[in-house]
Amino acid sequence: MPEVLGAKDLVDAAVAQAMVRVLPRELAAGDPLVRRSDRADYQSNAALGLAKKAGIAPRELAQALLDSLTGDLAAELSGPGFLNITLTDAALWHIVAARLADEQRMGVGAPAHGTRTLVDYSGPNIAKQLHVGHIRSTVIGDALVRVLTYLGADVVKVNHLGDWGTAFGKPIQYIDEHTDLSLDSIDLDALDDVYKAAQQQFVADPEFAVRARARVVALQSGDEATLAAWHKLVEVSMDAFQALYQRLGILLTPEDAVAESFYNPWLGDVVSALDAKGLLTESEGAQCVFLDGFADSEGRPLPLIVRKSDGGYGYAATDLAAVRYRVEEVKAKRMLYVIDARQALHLRMVFETARQAGWLPDDVEAVHIPFGTILGTDGRPFRSRSGDTPRLKELLDAAIAGARAVVAEKSAELPPEEFENVVQAAGIGAVKYADLSNARIKDYVFDPDRMVSLTGNTSVYLQYAHARTCSVLRKADALLDTAADVDPAVPIHRAERSLILTLDEFGAVLAEVGTTLEPHRLCTYLYELAKAFSDFWQNCPVLKADGAAQRGNRVALVRLTQRTLAQGLDLLGISAPQRL
Repeated sequence: MPEVLGAKDLVDAAVAQAMVRVLPRELAAGDPLVRRSDRADYQSNAALGLAKKAGIAPRELAQALLDSLTGDLAAELSGPGFLNITLTDAALWHIVAARLADEQRMGVGAPAHGTRTLVDYSGPNIAKQLHVGHIRSTVIGDALVRVLTYLGADVVKVNHLGDWGTAFGKPIQYIDEHTDLSLDSIDLDALDDVYKAAQQQFVADPEFAVRARARVVALQSGDEATLAAWHKLVEVSMDAFQALYQRLGILLTPEDAVAESFYNPWLGDVVSALDAKGLLTESEGAQCVFLDGFADSEGRPLPLIVRKSDGGYGYAATDLAAVRYRVEEVKAKRMLYVIDARQALHLRMVFETARQAGWLPDDVEAVHIPFGTILGTDGRPFRSRSGDTPRLKELLDAAIAGARAVVAEKSAELPPEEFENVVQAAGIGAVKYADLSNARIKDYVFDPDRMVSLTGNTSVYLQYAHARTCSVLRKADALLDTAADVDPAVPIHRAERSLILTLDEFGAVLAEVGTTLEPHRLCTYLYELAKAFSDFWQNCPVLKADGAAQRGNRVALVRLTQRTLAQGLDLLGISAPQRL
């Protein structure tokens, strides 16, 4: 079904047509400058921006535009040159009917259709637990994958695992030297402890450090026993990661894992190609790229180390190989790196090097999507009671415990299995929404008690609003034999109008998220939608409406609200229970 022309589309078109009638052609092509307004459905300040160019007083130009407006709308002149524009009731009901008729997409278009978009997110390190620091990349990246896919993009998910390099000599050597440890029976909890113990011994015991470094050489040289141990580390880690992804409702699968080791065969060629293009400079035995505009605080040129002085390859070599592969083999036209803000400088240097090497053409977009830090209620970086970085599963357990108390108080009568499903949906949704509802570049406070609140901008509040719409629809379906058609002749209540206009913005908000790559904009929209529905619910009786036509129209509004809330939450990766 084609995209539905919404209320703003109709007003934009009417104002644009009026501008054509009133202004010279070169001025009439300007932006009609229409936005939502508290005074009317929309307000246009086109006259203010164009009056000087047209040589007309703003209010005079606004009056001329007003006189030339046509269509299903009414308008009035206000202030120095504003047009307050209101759509007819019939026009709004027609929009509701059109969106309802498109059950799957509610009239939302696909502006990103066909764009091959690669999203690099999550990216944990092998042999280490997912912890609080992994929430942001994982949750933000997954929401972007969902939204961009819905907007029509051809999305490629990539989980760039840290599975190679000097760090893996330590745990492999440590396990080899401790007969009480076996890779055949170890899980990621134990492996995480091994990783920490190996690191401590590496620092405290010089002889162990020598043996661990030798193990790295053995790994890179393809020693069978070392490779077998490394494969086991990867297998144990991936199984644990996948279990957490499934618990969180993350779309990543084992097939999406393209780890650092994948690019090993291309690292030598990366260095050779950079050297052939004259981009490499030797510095203290290392092969580096020095780029104009990149310097330290004292003005000294910053190196991008591609090959280290010991002959090993740095992260830059792997990242450059990844860019090259993603452009040449994956055919990505848009590459999104959902990575900690602290990696901004590194990524800028990688992207610029790739452009100078010809591996990142001008028609391919590479974007770093940075995010801030998670803080505790004390305003400091989040830590567990022991002072360690909390493991992600511990945070989920805490949120689910809080959700259990809230759901027990609100919906204790639910059957046990449904009750547990609702608790899980509320707890997991609370964690994800707390992250996504904040502007991603900003730090935010991780507060499980606030996350599961039934009031305020929380996922539980949105889930409860969705459950209420489902309750109304169950009752309506029991009372009505068939779904009534939307009657455009029914007058619109103030709260109905506000709800219709808010519902109408869904597609525009999604398009904005697809452009800005900021999921919090969708969260804000859904919160405003839930509030608009609450106002509608309090002021507009649905099942006890005045007559069948009004009841049918209000049931239609509830149905469109339910679909929009459910779809919006799903695009955030959050479940929408039918009862809560």
